[in-house]
Order: sequence, then C-alpha cells, then structure tokens
Amino acid sequence: MNRRQHPLELLAPAKNAEFGIEAIKHGADAVYIGGPAFGARYGAGNDVAEIRRLCDFAHRYRAKVFVTVNTILHDEELEGGRQLAWQLYEAGADALIIQDMGLLELDLPPIQLHASTQTDIRNPAKARFLEDVGFSQIVLTREMSIGEVEAVARETTLALEYFVHGALCVAYSGQCYISHAHTGRSANRGECSQACRLPYTLVDDKGKVVTENQHLLSMKDNNQTENLLALVEAGVSSFKIEGRLKDLSYVKNITAHYRKLLDEIIAANPQYVRASSGRSTFSFTPQPDKTFNRGYTDYFANDRQDDIGAFDSPAFVGELIGEVDEIGDGWIVVNADQDFHNGDGVCFHDAHGDVQGMRINRAEGKRLYPAEIPAELTEGATLFRNRDQEFERALEKESADRRIAVSPRFVETADGFALTLSDEDGITVTVDLPHAKEIAQNAERALNTIKDSLGKFGNTLFVAAPVELQLSQAWFLPVSALNALRREASERLEAARLASHPRPPRAVPAENPVPYPQDELTYLGNVFNAKARSFYEKHGVKLIEEAYEAGNEKGMVSLMITRHCLRYSFNLCPKEVKHLKPDPMTLINGSEKLILKFDCKACEMHVVGKMKKGVKLNLGTIRPA
Repeated sequence: MNRRQHPLELLAPAKNAEFGIEAIKHGADAVYIGGPAFGARYGAGNDVAEIRRLCDFAHRYRAKVFVTVNTILHDEELEGGRQLAWQLYEAGADALIIQDMGLLELDLPPIQLHASTQTDIRNPAKARFLEDVGFSQIVLTREMSIGEVEAVARETTLALEYFVHGALCVAYSGQCYISHAHTGRSANRGECSQACRLPYTLVDDKGKVVTENQHLLSMKDNNQTENLLALVEAGVSSFKIEGRLKDLSYVKNITAHYRKLLDEIIAANPQYVRASSGRSTFSFTPQPDKTFNRGYTDYFANDRQDDIGAFDSPAFVGELIGEVDEIGDGWIVVNADQDFHNGDGVCFHDAHGDVQGMRINRAEGKRLYPAEIPAELTEGATLFRNRDQEFERALEKESADRRIAVSPRFVETADGFALTLSDEDGITVTVDLPHAKEIAQNAERALNTIKDSLGKFGNTLFVAAPVELQLSQAWFLPVSALNALRREASERLEAARLASHPRPPRAVPAENPVPYPQDELTYLGNVFNAKARSFYEKHGVKLIEEAYEAGNEKGMVSLMITRHCLRYSFNLCPKEVKHLKPDPMTLINGSEKLILKFDCKACEMHVVGKMKKGVKLNLGTIRPA
C-alpha cells in the first residue's frame, strides 16, 4: 500500500467465534465481539479461548478482532476489567472498544483503544480530545449527518467508524436511562430492556390524544447502501454493521452485501484499498430485504427527514408480495409475481394494525396451504413475506469462500528443486525438495504434471496464479513428492502470515492534550467509578456528578435524549408550523407515563421521567469469568 492509499474497513458483528469466522469468510475486514464480561450486549459474551480461536482465523487474512469492553464499571469491577484486558491482549485481540474512561487510568496492555458509540461522539471537539488521550478509532453517533462527519474528519486524524446497517437505538447511545429507571437493567451495562419497542399513546399538553397504540420510539433499521461513497468521501474509514445478537443468516447476507459495495468503490477509486487480504466469492446473491429489518431508513445521514420510525410494528414484516385473491378450506390464492416455497413465512396487518403471521406448509404455484389461517385474514389483504425458505436454506450451507492470491515459482537447485510461494501481501516462503534429476520421457506431460500439482491449493486459504517454472529441461517428478512439497509450502506460508500479522499499535497520548470539551459533567457523563472521576478531573472537568446507575434519587430527569422528534413526525414542529409552541407532550404505556420536552435549538427531544421505587442495580450480572 502506498502512502496515498487509504484502507476501507468493513466491520461486522460476531455473536460468537463461529459467527465471526463466517463474517470474515463473507468479506469482513474486522469483526467485533464480546468477551466474557463488560460488553454492552448482555448474553453475547464469549470466553477468552473463543476469542483466541477467532483471532487465529482472522489474522490469516490480515483481518482484525475488536473486543467490546464497553460498559461502565463500578469501582469493585475495575480490577476485573484490567485483568480481562490483559487476557484479551494475550489471546491476540487487535483492539478494545471501551466506554469507561476509568480504564485509561489502569495498567492496560499495549493494545489499541477504540471509543465506543456509548461515549456519545458527535462533534469535532470530542473527537480531538479522544485522539489526544490515546484513542485510535472512534465510533461516531448514528445520528450524525454526512456533513457533520466531514466536519469531524477535518479536525482529527483518528479513524472514523460509522454504523451503516442494522437496528437503530432511538436515543443517543450512552444517553438512555429508561431501562435502568424502570427495571434496574442498565443500557450502559449491557442489559437494555428495550422500552423503545413498546406501544405508546401520545397526548398533547391539553390532554388531546394525537395517536394511540403505536411504537412511537421504535425506529426503522439503518441502511446506508445509497450513501456509502458519500461517507467514504466524508472521511469514514470503518463501516460498521450492527448486530451482535442477530442470527447467522443476517451476518452472512449483510456482510456480503456491503463487501460487494465497498469493492465496487475501491475498484473505481484507486486511492482506496481493502483493509485485509483475500477475496470472497459467494454462492448466493446478497439481498438485504430478505433479512430481518423493520423497514429501512438512512436516518439523519442526509439531515432530518420524514418516515424514520417503525411506528406500526417493531417486528419484521418483510417484502411486499401481493394480495390475497381467494380464501378456501385450508388454502389461499395470492396475486403475486414471486414464486413460493414450502416453509415460507408470510404475514399481514390485521384490522388493529397488528402483524399476523402464517407458515406455508405447501406451495402449489400461487395457491398456498398455510399451517393455520388466522381468522382475521380477509380477501384483498396485503401480504408480505418475512421468511424466504429457499434463500435461508442457501445461507444455512457453506455460502462463501475466501482465498488469498499466491504466486508459485518452481526452480532447480544444486541437489534438487525448490518451491517458493509469494502471497499478495509480499510474504514469501521457500521449501526445498532434494531429489534426483531424471529426464522426463514425455516433456509436455511432465511439465503439465508439475504445474497441475503445484497449483492445486484445495481446501487451504490460498488460490494460485499460474505456476512459474525455472527449469533447464523437463524433469520427471512423482506426483506424491510434488503434492507433499506444495502442502508443506502452504502450511509454512500460513504460519508465516500468522506470525507476521501487523497488530495495530497503541496510540501514544499527547504530551499536552486539549481539555475535555466541558468543565462540568452531569449524570449524562456516566462516571461510575473513582478512576473515571480522576480521569476527567485531570483533563479539566471541575464538577462531576455520579452516573445515573449509582442509584441516588435524581427526581424527574431526561431518561432519553434523542434526535427523533415526535412533534416533527406528526407535523407539530414549531419550526415548520409558525403558530405552534414546543409545549410538552406525554407518552403513555399502561400505567407508565413519560413526559416529552423539546429542545428546538438543539433539535432534540428529551424523554423525561424518574426512577421507580425499589429499583436497584445488580452488579453481579457482569462480573468477569
């Protein structure tokens, strides 16, 4: 890679080592995975041995493994966090993704640090500060527009990571406390109860119902397919797919989709290169619409827009397929262009707007035989397919192959022959084959045998260019000897790749870092331990309030801060309708009431409430293994 080329990194989620391996096979340049503790997805943890296994696989392709240690830690957990960081470093992890700045005050290994999206990075000043204190890569908030990303890129040399696909948290990450306030399960500790996916009734300040029984805090899923080149040009270098709790077909399908898109950008723009080695081929055509989603939006990438919410349902409705023409005894006829398969899943919205599903036992053309026909289904109902059985079966099989290009060269030596393999990263190994030189009776056949035997890399991670022969004449060599030579050379090259993996270095903090952008931190700073407090004090913060999770009663406060605005969604925005005022509104779910306050200057909505009586944080849930 020359100095003018910029690597573009496709970063995929790994629920476990197997998912991470498949993500890499399907083209990921890096994967992120939770360790045994302190990762912000409770239930997505993996022991250190599994992390090591994933690293060994990834590093063969120069792919990287980032481990999430991105919860806030209590004082008594800091030592466990420090020990875990060392264990992950020794297992081969390439970076730690962290939220809690208290970790920077500990004796950490020399491993690269990435700032989690939980650190709420949405402006150049925060990015510049994180660069000065030793971070190498930062995860920008999902809410940032392309223009805002560009503004950050101008002020920092950090690698910028941006979510391009998957579920959207409606709140700024790290700024949501509803789950903890209502259940004791803290989102900042990896245990979000997803209050944002519940149905709510919206009431204005005079008690008038604006809408009822809708999922008003549930967003559609992120999809930046159309904006990928613009994000590259704005300065994004790492393109992150959400989904450490998603199933394997999602990881395969969405990783392959963005791999193809990034490869097209790289092919058309020589200043960009891939961030890892090898090329993936797929046995299927990636189709994001086939995989779980709540409908798609590019959110705020192109500034505020309508229709970003999945208000009707947080479920996967799927792709539109047609209408019900006829309903019979155990069967329905569908007016649709698509073909159907046994095992497909279809659904429709009933009269209440709820999603009702059916599994198709048998498909005969447009006549479908569901396992059960819901009583609510009527002729004329619009049908969607939320499970394409044929597509899912294709993904259940081996669906990708990733190979590294090698150039074999076979030469004569004083006492026999030697095979040299040089791969696309310039790594070279040579294996000698001491052997008597016996002139071949059929020269053409002998040379073809050598080329064929030395060019077949079978189930290895390599694919060979034509074998270069440097021989004075055609020699006879047994196929068994040639195959053994190729196998040994292949094994040595793989070992050499692992041994020379360029582990990214830890950034050196600036001698005189810029001060933290604020001199006061409220509970929104998520300071949960004495080391974090010390860190911020050292960097110029004078007043520091403890984290919301500390449990001290704070009364009515913002439990969620979001760029999503329900006034805007229902055409009640004072900026759009001049006579309106940003009066508070109320969200109601059963006996739960949340007050909505609107900061029109910042263009934000604050969801205000208080902690329920008796709510306590359970520290035992994320102790290290």
